[in-house]
Amino acid sequence: MSTTRFWTIAACTVFVLTLRVGSAAAVEPSATHSKALVAVEPTYSRTEDVVYGRRDGNALTMDVLTPKGKLNGAGIVVCVSAEFRSGRDLLGMLHPLGTVPLLDAGYVVFAVMHSSQPKYTVLDATDDIHRAVRFIKTNAKKYGVNPDKLGAAGASSGGHLSLMMGCAGKVGIADSQDHVDRQSSQVAAVGCFFPPTDFVAMASNCPKGLAPVFDFRELDPKSGKQVPVTADRRFRIGQEISPLTHVTKNSAATLIIHGDEDKLVPISQAKSMIAKIKECGAECKLVVKTGKAHGWFGMQNDIPTLVAWFDLHLLEKK
Repeated sequence: MSTTRFWTIAACTVFVLTLRVGSAAAVEPSATHSKALVAVEPTYSRTEDVVYGRRDGNALTMDVLTPKGKLNGAGIVVCVSAEFRSGRDLLGMLHPLGTVPLLDAGYVVFAVMHSSQPKYTVLDATDDIHRAVRFIKTNAKKYGVNPDKLGAAGASSGGHLSLMMGCAGKVGIADSQDHVDRQSSQVAAVGCFFPPTDFVAMASNCPKGLAPVFDFRELDPKSGKQVPVTADRRFRIGQEISPLTHVTKNSAATLIIHGDEDKLVPISQAKSMIAKIKECGAECKLVVKTGKAHGWFGMQNDIPTLVAWFDLHLLEKK
């Protein structure tokens, strides 16, 4: 595994696990000043493998984490994704990362898994998250959340998918026979780490670690095989999957946290996104992590920044 790929997955895993582990374990200093784990009663309940849709007959699932204390009425959709791959392996490597600020603040957390590269495309993964948001809104009452008070979060490709829900949310299809599709997939706020935002710009100088993302192929009706797309089609797909393309004055309030030494997803991607959102008149904020690359030790310490952002834009002002 390349160093770049290792850090991409590690950073996204740290972010997901920070949200995933919760208060299942607390870290306290021992008499010898080492760190010892002390088991405590989890402060949340967890429902695994909730099916929110299907692709090619295979179930698309999420885990739902619900605080045992008072709910604040809002929910956070966590896009479990690294290099546009997703799965339980990103949720299964437990690590004692302390308490979970989102859960402790009363948010219901929906850890959503999507169809993965290389079999499925970025477009497929994006459609899966649209479906997940619609499913959550359809079942909002069951989960104790207001469907209009949903946020989205993620790191790297998970950050990209979060931005797509904030900028390119789909309207509900009123006459759909599938009642889930009658809901919009737009979220009200986004908080994410180092997301790709402009695939057209990235394609011209594609980082090695993201090369598979740009291997766009489509079915050739004559041969029945997947073949590379034309340059024109590649450009149009790049625009379609770029959050930057979809920014409007109605885009969700957006927070991006990005390291200025990121070589995989340059910070220029975040700066362009924030500039576009400001130009359109929507709310946004960029937090620059000086000297940090594509992920860093201690990312869990940045989660409270996300909590504060979601509190500001999802909760009722007191």
